[in-house]
Amino acid sequence: MVTATARDAAENVVDPEMPMLTLADLGVLRGVETTADGTVVVTLTPTYSGCPALDEMRADVRRALRDAGHARVDVRTTFSPPWSTDWISDAGRRKLAEAGVAPPGRLGPRPAGGPVPLTLVAPSRTVACPQCGAADTEETSRFGPTACTALRRCRSCGEPFEHVKEI
Repeated sequence: MVTATARDAAENVVDPEMPMLTLADLGVLRGVETTADGTVVVTLTPTYSGCPALDEMRADVRRALRDAGHARVDVRTTFSPPWSTDWISDAGRRKLAEAGVAPPGRLGPRPAGGPVPLTLVAPSRTVACPQCGAADTEETSRFGPTACTALRRCRSCGEPFEHVKEI
């Protein structure tokens, strides 16, 4: 059983690296439960195991729940199943685009219980410019301000932009 205030508080915590998204939008908020003794247990799955924002996410979740009146908070981390950009909600994808960040494409289902296919070369794909919608864009740097983003430039309007890489 989880209270509505606990769920609302956790769902509205903003991602420290992409503040246009909540942790729920990003898909890293995996669960909110309340134990018999009243402890709110929140489970997060970071975007990758070395995510530098994880400590800040945990602290922000604790702070939000305490501000909502929950004295006992336990924030747990799980890496299974691993996070995927497919977990970004439709609202999150819309918010990214509205902020000028190209959202990731969808990868689709992954094999259950077996190996994850790995290629040594990033898939070639079209990334539409979030400013003008043109498909004629180029990657200028594989890494942007966060490890989850790449930098691109639109050849049509000339605007640079970030793209959330498919994971």
